[in-house]
Amino acid sequence: MKTKKIILIILSSFAAGTIITVGLNNYYVNSSKNDACTSCHIHPESDKSFLKSVHNNSRSGVSVECVDCHLPPRGTAKHLTTKIKSGIKDIWSYWTKDSAEIDWESKSQLEYARGIVFNESCKRCHTQLFPSRLSDEGAIAHLYYTENEEKLELNCIDCHLDAGHHNPNYSHSKMKGIPTQRKDGELFTEATSVDAFENFTEKIPGTNISFRMVAIPEGSFTIGSPADEKFRNEDEAQKSVKISQFWMGEIEVSWDEYWAFYAETMSEGRTAPALVYANNSDPNVDAVSGPTPPFGLPDQGWGGGERPAITMTHYAAQTYCQWLSKKTGKKYRLPTEAEWEYAARGGTTTPYFFEGEPGKFSNTGFWRFLFDADTAVINTFAIYKNNSKNRTAEPARVAANPFGLKNMLGNVMEYCADIYRADAYSQWAEGELNPWVRDGGEEYVVRGGGYADDAAALRCAARSHTEHDKWLKTDPQQPKSIWWYSDVKAIGFRVVCTQ
Repeated sequence: MKTKKIILIILSSFAAGTIITVGLNNYYVNSSKNDACTSCHIHPESDKSFLKSVHNNSRSGVSVECVDCHLPPRGTAKHLTTKIKSGIKDIWSYWTKDSAEIDWESKSQLEYARGIVFNESCKRCHTQLFPSRLSDEGAIAHLYYTENEEKLELNCIDCHLDAGHHNPNYSHSKMKGIPTQRKDGELFTEATSVDAFENFTEKIPGTNISFRMVAIPEGSFTIGSPADEKFRNEDEAQKSVKISQFWMGEIEVSWDEYWAFYAETMSEGRTAPALVYANNSDPNVDAVSGPTPPFGLPDQGWGGGERPAITMTHYAAQTYCQWLSKKTGKKYRLPTEAEWEYAARGGTTTPYFFEGEPGKFSNTGFWRFLFDADTAVINTFAIYKNNSKNRTAEPARVAANPFGLKNMLGNVMEYCADIYRADAYSQWAEGELNPWVRDGGEEYVVRGGGYADDAAALRCAARSHTEHDKWLKTDPQQPKSIWWYSDVKAIGFRVVCTQ
């Protein structure tokens, strides 16, 4: 009887174990199907874009599951642990969050996608990176990837962001034509004549594009930040300097303005003048060699018009200023760092040109897990991490600073003419007139912070600089582009005029 009981217990345990194992496996298999994913991830547009993508609507007829991209490869320990962690997170979000309030647009951007798409899963399926139908440009790009994957931390989605979710505004091939329509209105025959130091609207001859220039009076101010300013960095040591009068663009150089430059000077082919802008016959203007076509649409599908032109290099911004100077007969250039901060402050001496402290606006801090940052004031004047939805905005979204300039803080970082040096201010004499750092480094100063930055980076004194190699990380061209950056979006510029 004892032996029978032992056998019965063993058989019962085995049967129970089998049932539990089969049940868990069945749950595991079913929970990895698309229907299970979409039962929590309620976002109809995401589902539709997947159905249109090459991972579903493929030449071979093969369709992948959500988990094939959004989890590490099946059969690995990392697959199971990631599945458990993400599953708990997804269920918690489903129970506690309103899907209508989730910023789905920002979650479609590359910065977010890198955290939820696993490169090893891409390579698990795509074992052959040089198939026979691959184009020459594709082969060069894939060769660059294989040689630099680990060193540069490259990901497949850096170039194939729309593989899993189709985006009609995304392309990783050279842009053809100019993505803008000719605006209504007569073409300007001459630039604006300026006889007094006051605001004026510049007209670009041969186009119907115009933009506002704001008169910035001469004055003295203290560049940098006081020692007790929250989030202050060591390269912000204060120095009193003097600034001569100049004009500055009311807004950052827009796509309307930049595409006019591109249409006339593009290096690879010419666009028929009637399509966009009239071609200028001035040989000096024609001598300005402009950008080669970028990969994809550099506006990221966010729109053109008065939105700031982005992703161009410092060299491209300088070349634009050269072109604009020849077109108008005035002296246009990038602002010096001292001019930029003087203009951004608009006569104020506080961290921002509006009221408020960085500690209250910033998302960082001990109590931020309980209390949200104060956004009531800063939202009026700046496009930044808390209100941008991870993209640029038109200047109409914000109010101007005391000088009448818009988006001096936030929206996009802005190039300055200066070479970046951490000790730049210490090299200037007290009260120096129009200081300008022209040597001593390889990177350029950028100011103002961008749409993805915390309020701490938007302080008037906050300094940053280009990261040339990093910003070209995924550019497979040899030599790399001197015109367009492949790995930074929140970079643009505005012009100053010193007639």
